Amino acid sequence: MNTQTIHYKDTGYFSEIICDYIAKETALDPFYGNFPDMEGFKAQLTLKEDSFSQENRKVLFTALDLQYAGIVKSEVTSAHISLLRESNTFTITTGHQLNIFTGPLYFLYKIVSVINLTAQLKKEFPSYNFVPVYWMATEDHDFEEINYFKLKGKKVKWNRTSSGAVGHLKTSDFDKVFDKFSTLIGTSKKANELKDLFRKSYLEHDTLTEASRYLVNEIFGDNGLVIVDGDDPLLKRLLNPYVKEDLLKNTSFNEVSKSIQELNNLDKNYKIQVNPREINLFYLKEGLRERIIEKDNQFAINNTDTVFSKEAILLELEKYPERFSPNVIMRPLFQEVILPNLCYVGGGGEIAYWFELKRYFDSVHVPFPILLLRNSALIINKKQLEKSRKLGLSMRDLFKNQQELIVDKVKEKSAIKIDFSDQRKVLKVQFEALKKLATQTDKSFIGAVKAQEKKQLNGLDILEKRLLKAQKRTMYDMVTRIQDLQNELFPNNSLEERSRNFSEYYEQYGTRLYTSLFESLDPLKLEFTIVEMPA
Repeated sequence: MNTQTIHYKDTGYFSEIICDYIAKETALDPFYGNFPDMEGFKAQLTLKEDSFSQENRKVLFTALDLQYAGIVKSEVTSAHISLLRESNTFTITTGHQLNIFTGPLYFLYKIVSVINLTAQLKKEFPSYNFVPVYWMATEDHDFEEINYFKLKGKKVKWNRTSSGAVGHLKTSDFDKVFDKFSTLIGTSKKANELKDLFRKSYLEHDTLTEASRYLVNEIFGDNGLVIVDGDDPLLKRLLNPYVKEDLLKNTSFNEVSKSIQELNNLDKNYKIQVNPREINLFYLKEGLRERIIEKDNQFAINNTDTVFSKEAILLELEKYPERFSPNVIMRPLFQEVILPNLCYVGGGGEIAYWFELKRYFDSVHVPFPILLLRNSALIINKKQLEKSRKLGLSMRDLFKNQQELIVDKVKEKSAIKIDFSDQRKVLKVQFEALKKLATQTDKSFIGAVKAQEKKQLNGLDILEKRLLKAQKRTMYDMVTRIQDLQNELFPNNSLEERSRNFSEYYEQYGTRLYTSLFESLDPLKLEFTIVEMPA
């Protein structure tokens, strides 16, 4: 499989904080632990091995055994679940929302990154076992973010009302979504395979959690992926001490707020991803996921009439731990408490908000995981590659702003020099002489000279733009081909991985799509990957 890579910074699609992290900028050192390289993993193994209890391993195994009841597991996934009981077994984890039919392409890249990393670590540290984990965001309640995916430029959407955790939603009305998908995907053999996968996932399972687990297990089960649902009373009970501390001491709010202030003090253009609340927990019941708010030593459930005293809410926590749902601030801690986890693999926005959490983890004595930016990729076929070569475009060129790229290529190919820099220099020399002359006569004349200089330079700018515009018309065919190629590769001027669904490529390549990604994506290379596929 032919691949190329370029630096993330050169793509123009990644934030300053992520590019600085990859470059190991020392200003970020206080906001993470070990770096994602083999030396970092060696240190992380010791750190997690010394802190993760055998009791937690037993609870995790029991919970997963129950969650997988009735699910056909591959031999390797079954083996991985059993290995989690062993003290020399560790996880590499990614998490994602329950997007319909996986949502955007990068969902696949996250999981491929995790699976590939476990294989690399096994070669480096053969006396340890490494299990790839996908954490389902079953407790999320932002339905509008997950209720659609894009296929061939069209939205396939699940239209319904929603409340509470999305994982609890019934899939009884999914036949309409299936009909829309079937219309768009076509009738080829590979299209029918996709329809069969969609049907079995969503029409033969009762909830979005069950459907999503089936779907991901079908795609990645043979690679040993273990799927974890945190919405589980056994697992939630392990979080109880931290929930209690958050209710009574607002620990996460206090510590994350300090981290945010420290990030702001760096005098960088770092965007703060999430802001903590005084209590970073939701109260979860069927059809309900609302914030817990403390006021006057009472704990109210937002948008309801339910109020608990301090004693009553602690009793509720002890009896029903599953009713306490961590928000985006506390969910990472939950993950690290219940998993023997070494590394979290996430997108740029996710890694950026994890930087806000290191101080909080330290304060509650939970090891902070290694943070690894998931692989990002552009899939390009041989026909598109040939187009780019004929146009004289490098891979780096393809990532440029479209108008800037067109201007660069028009200037490069034009027989006429579309650059009036020499004329500007001549004008400036002439006007410098006029300014000296003005100082020898009437100083009020200087203003008129400067105004004329500005007018003449503006005139050159206008002429240069008109000449460029004329040359664009002359090179209309080249300009159009550049636009068409970039629009194919970057829909809506964005990375295709953020909008296209995997089914668009599966329809062309079938399971070769998966094998190509496994062969092409190197999680520790920390560069953007261009994956070449057949036309």
